[in-house]
Amino acid sequence: MAAYLMFEIEITDTLWGEEYGERVKPILAKRGGKLISRSSDAVRVEGKRSTPTIAVVLEFPTSEAAQAWHSEPDYKPLINLGNTGSSLEALLVGGV
Repeated sequence: MAAYLMFEIEITDTLWGEEYGERVKPILAKRGGKLISRSSDAVRVEGKRSTPTIAVVLEFPTSEAAQAWHSEPDYKPLINLGNTGSSLEALLVGGV
């Protein structure tokens, strides 16, 4: 069953974004992941948290594939890179 990683990202410095975007693509593909949505104009329709600078949704074939991607040794440096200019909330949810 498909699984989705949903990110709400608050950007504080944009310098890391281009490098992250290029380096993450092959790691994402390696685990069968694909970018479903990347939006800087998300609208919060419910809840009280502030609207993120960017919202991202990734799709994976399974929850295990999503978790393997996030634990991928090649991805860890990109987490650190992103942390230099952003903070985020992430959720892993299963499809129906």
